[in-house]
Amino acid sequence: MTDLCDLTARELLAGYRKGSFTPVDAADAVLHRAEVVQPDVNAFVRIDSDRAREQAGASAARWRAGEPQGLLDGVPVTVKDILLLRGEPTLRGSRTVRPDGEWDEDAPSVARLREHGAVLVGKTTTPEFGWKAVTDSPRHGVTRNPHDSTRTSGGSSGGSAAAVALGAGPLGLGTDGGGSIRIPASFCGIFGLKPTYGRVPLYPASAFGTLAHVGPLTRDAADAALMMDVISGPDPRDWSQLAPPDGSFRTGLDGGVKGLRIAYSPNFGGQVAVDPEVAASVRRAVERLAALGAYIEETDPDLPDPVAAFHTLWFGGAARVAEHIGPEQRELLDPGLREIVAEGERYSALDYLAAVDVRMELGRRMGLFHQRYDLLVTPTVPITAFEAGLEAPRGSGHHRWTGWTPFTYPFNLTQQPAASVPCGTDGAGLPIGVQLVGARHTDAVVLRAAHALYEAGVAAEVAAP
Repeated sequence: MTDLCDLTARELLAGYRKGSFTPVDAADAVLHRAEVVQPDVNAFVRIDSDRAREQAGASAARWRAGEPQGLLDGVPVTVKDILLLRGEPTLRGSRTVRPDGEWDEDAPSVARLREHGAVLVGKTTTPEFGWKAVTDSPRHGVTRNPHDSTRTSGGSSGGSAAAVALGAGPLGLGTDGGGSIRIPASFCGIFGLKPTYGRVPLYPASAFGTLAHVGPLTRDAADAALMMDVISGPDPRDWSQLAPPDGSFRTGLDGGVKGLRIAYSPNFGGQVAVDPEVAASVRRAVERLAALGAYIEETDPDLPDPVAAFHTLWFGGAARVAEHIGPEQRELLDPGLREIVAEGERYSALDYLAAVDVRMELGRRMGLFHQRYDLLVTPTVPITAFEAGLEAPRGSGHHRWTGWTPFTYPFNLTQQPAASVPCGTDGAGLPIGVQLVGARHTDAVVLRAAHALYEAGVAAEVAAP
């Protein structure tokens, strides 16, 4: 028999429609898988079996009556513990957050999932306040890679990525402020999309400001398009949200890449040292795009390294996160987070505005770049997953996580849609991701190109954990 944990959301929905199995069957399978993998990987803050089974039972009744509710009725979904989930504390990986309280609101994306009948399996792990690109926290410990438990899952949406990779729900909800969806998607061998900023409403507003996006972590691009049709629904609590999308993200998904103009930048003009196995896998994915009819040009965007500006904005956001935390509680924080909070507190308003100027210039350059190219293709991360529990690879010379993520955080500054597609493995069997970056508001083009890579079998080269 097919293991229900191995099915996509679309396959689950097709099974419900045919009566081959029920949402209760799927929930039972996913909850069992979550409990089995949790001790080794630590993807979950909590698994709410009672609530999930109650929601699955209600969904099964709707399917029996021929009246499914919305687009995801009965599909198991996990939620990163940065986003509010009504009835449960959102602890954000921090010992400074009190679990008591009303906790009576859903984040906009969670509210849309609930409205569409999704089964909410539980909350997934995050580093403290989502501050870094690996997933470990003082409150919940280390989240490990599904392919090798000695390695990191990446972050900061590492729990959601690991859960999806291991079959503990086909859909995961994550956030991305500097690569936090794409990095764990690459390390765990799944699909992740950072939509255009504002495409998915966010509330409460992130302390990291308009760097922070909300998006899907899924088995493939088609499931992400389905999930985007749900979570892109408007919400009056987000003043910076975009207008409702014009149609479905699933429309045109099978359109392929023939005729698309794609810029391939293997290393940002020599600025980034890329692991040879990563470089080779990404190049093969680009060759596949060319074989599918895309016009490929090996060229680089005119992007000077914006890490100093990103640090100003990111560390300033961290200082804002900790602003209300007293001296005694600060000792409870992740030591690395304490370091960047202290640095962020030294910045002035003029420093912040200078970083905004850099950001606007990057946006101008990328806007002009995309007048010539529909997509930019790069490695998602220049390395594969390294030792769990570290912010940066041992012996790399990098102190902060931004040292090894040069392909991701620039596109949070510019607010562009960007996705990671699995495209191979290294000699140790660890997944490699290729990043597809589109012009602002062209999320559908990114999804279409990603889907074409899936249809061409590129992702099949990454074996399930």
